[in-house]
Amino acid sequence: MLQNRRRYFSFELGLLLILSACSSPATRLHDQAKQFGFQAVESAAAGFTLTSFKHLPASASKRLHVYLEGDGRPWERGLFPTADPTTRASAILKLMALDPEPALYLGRPCYNGHAGDQGCTHNLWTSARYGERVVTSMTQAIINFCDQHGYQEIVLIGHSGGGTLALLMAERLPQTVAVVTLAGNYDIDIWADHHGYQRLSESLNPATYNNAGIPEWHLLGKRDSNIPPDLFQEALQRRPNSRVQIVDADHSQGWQAIWPQVLQDLEQRR
Repeated sequence: MLQNRRRYFSFELGLLLILSACSSPATRLHDQAKQFGFQAVESAAAGFTLTSFKHLPASASKRLHVYLEGDGRPWERGLFPTADPTTRASAILKLMALDPEPALYLGRPCYNGHAGDQGCTHNLWTSARYGERVVTSMTQAIINFCDQHGYQEIVLIGHSGGGTLALLMAERLPQTVAVVTLAGNYDIDIWADHHGYQRLSESLNPATYNNAGIPEWHLLGKRDSNIPPDLFQEALQRRPNSRVQIVDADHSQGWQAIWPQVLQDLEQRR
């Protein structure tokens, strides 16, 4: 009898693993957000539908933390555009789960289950992943969300390519009071050349835009081989009102350990 139970348990476990592996990246992201208690938000902006997740605790605060995911999986084996660029392992959702402030995980056009939507082509998650259409859509989505909920200030928080987008969006959003990047891809041309990748020819490059005075805090992981600190540290330090910090992290791991202190520091600087 005990042996039969073990066999049944092993069968159930194997079935769950198979079902999990077969579920779509968007489904897994929704499940992860649900486990953290976040609510899904569907918004139309500049011709796209964006799926985001919100956590709005009862608070009198008029400040919103906007979390921006990395690039997910734009390519398969580095050769072919993927059918669904949605992240397979979100680093930024875990950080948002540690944040007691009102927060929004802002989706990108064509991500999170929308790769097949009208107007979505693979260049929007490859060569144009930081292009004008993407930046305009996400900026409009934030404006609409803040208008709907009454937020007067925003802090843009971006990991990896999300940091790229945070810098590009900041000056288009007059509510922006701070930008925080984690392993952010600051200069997309230098990054592509460093790795021997084809340049993102249809994308905007944050390194070509000046900071108009918005406080920036750039966190770089000392064990990060994707965005090694030496690649951008000096250039980021030359930006006005910019703070650069090297932390004990690689590209995707180590950020949770330092995040409570980062949030505390942000609160003290209000």
